[in-house]
Amino acid sequence: MVENMAENAIATETDIELKRLDESVDILLGTISELKEENVQLRSQQEFLQVERSRLMEKTETARTRVEAIINRLKAMESNG
Repeated sequence: MVENMAENAIATETDIELKRLDESVDILLGTISELKEENVQLRSQQEFLQVERSRLMEKTETARTRVEAIINRLKAMESNG
């Protein structure tokens, strides 16, 4: 009888540990899923920001070219005038 009670106690402890392990695995799987989703979002955001950076660099280069042209025209006017 004492052996039977000990076996039941061990079985109950094992069931409890297995349940905890199962819950931990579920939590980890949920975390993995969330991280994958976040990773997709971050990659998309990174791609957008790279395109935006490229666009802004082009605008900056265009503005710089226009300013240089204005400066050159002013210098030409100054030396002619």
